[in-house]
Amino acid sequence: MPDVVVIGAGPVGTLLAAELTRRGVEVVLLERRTEAGTGTRAIGLHAPVLAALEDGGATDRILERAVRVRRGEARSGGRLLGVVRFDRLSARHPFVATLPQAETEAALAVGAPAPRRGVVVTAIRADGDLVRVTAAGTGETELSAPLVVVAGGAAARGLVYRPGALRQTAYPDRYLMTDADVPGRPDAEVAVVHLAPSGVLESFPLPGGRRRFVAWDGGGADDDAARLARLRTALTDRGEPGAADAVGSATSFGVRRVVAPRLRRARILVIGDAAHEVSPIGGQGMNLGLLDAASLAPLLARWLRTGREPEAELAAWERERVRSAAWAARLAALNTGLGRAKGPVGHVVREAALRVALGAAGPIAARGYAMGFDAAAR
Repeated sequence: MPDVVVIGAGPVGTLLAAELTRRGVEVVLLERRTEAGTGTRAIGLHAPVLAALEDGGATDRILERAVRVRRGEARSGGRLLGVVRFDRLSARHPFVATLPQAETEAALAVGAPAPRRGVVVTAIRADGDLVRVTAAGTGETELSAPLVVVAGGAAARGLVYRPGALRQTAYPDRYLMTDADVPGRPDAEVAVVHLAPSGVLESFPLPGGRRRFVAWDGGGADDDAARLARLRTALTDRGEPGAADAVGSATSFGVRRVVAPRLRRARILVIGDAAHEVSPIGGQGMNLGLLDAASLAPLLARWLRTGREPEAELAAWERERVRSAAWAARLAALNTGLGRAKGPVGHVVREAALRVALGAAGPIAARGYAMGFDAAAR
């Protein structure tokens, strides 16, 4: 029987499994996907996460390939509205490290047990000092462990929360996204947010001369050709005309907000998107989950090693993670609102507000966008 069952082998579950294993805990890692994902939704790792991953060696592995983004710029119509200076942060890693998600997961997975894939968990039930996990696809109908952590994203939320128990906000916004080769740019290591009356366009560096583009989408047909055409139009109209021809595909996604007020019931814990889902605009969702995992691992390892539940420490962990998620959700909602299409007057007002915010409050903005207000950053 394992010490801990972790449900979900994305970046958050993988990190928790690796950190627990490093501390001598026997972990079984379950994953419903039959193969590792090749998509790359999350690309940015913030300073508190990089600091939290140092002891396990993941930070060094990530920084071998990542782009170190020390500067962000807000632009409109080719004009500079303001600058966010991550390199002036009072942090061990004063930058945002950008890397495709698959490479981040590979760096986090070193030392973690291989996941049991194709396992669909259907129920979790507390039974005294054990937790029973009912699953299909493992060759066994039930697993037991003293502790179970749910890290399987939104799809696993129903294992621990009743339908309708959590408030969910579905925003009307949709975005188009792609990665493209755009080598030789003078701003190759600068994150850029372009503001236009037709909506926001975000442009982030990736290794190897590639960039991630995310554009607010006014809607339309959802076939591949239509999405690609709209993204190319957004690139041309909002400040990246040279990248339009380099783009060969586009995916579409929406935005939801969920912040669970509780992350623990007895020996069952919930982390990552299963507990708090925030807009990917601003890039804090995966980082939130990684900080959940990194701060939880030593508490669970101590519980198992001593046989005594660290009740006060777990309660403090839960409060801090919920508070941090609420802060990230508010910032994500602000970013989402700022990025929508605006009329001429609204666009001018938005430009003026950003000039003021990034000028007078530049250091505060940098700290906020780099998750400096997360409880784990203190």
